[in-house]
Amino acid sequence: EEIPDPQSGDKDYLCEETIPVFESVLLEEGETIRKIAVVTEEPPVAEIHVWIIQKGVLRQFFTEKMSKEEFEDQQEFKQITRTTASQWKIFSEGEARISHMCETQICRTELEELVKVLSLDKTEKGHC
Repeated sequence: EEIPDPQSGDKDYLCEETIPVFESVLLEEGETIRKIAVVTEEPPVAEIHVWIIQKGVLRQFFTEKMSKEEFEDQQEFKQITRTTASQWKIFSEGEARISHMCETQICRTELEELVKVLSLDKTEKGHC
């Protein structure tokens, strides 16, 4: 198998496969349950990050997994973007840092900024 040469001008070596990102927001008495999920083909799994926010403070954060088939039966999720595995890794690492910081303070903007990491800008998509 040929390894792409970064000097050749061929930018395909930079291209990563994109994966769909889904979101669900449930408002219940005084709390918001926000879920961000990605679904991969291999293995066919949905990884769901759940944030429970009370009065603007992140009270609980956890991750759950389910089969892709089971996830597709979930009605509350809407696709919000597509991302790459490397952007998802940045998101997951940032989420861990924010979860500690937001235990004691209101963090609405930090969570919103973190979700923006998942969106690929036009230049990233355009070179593939």
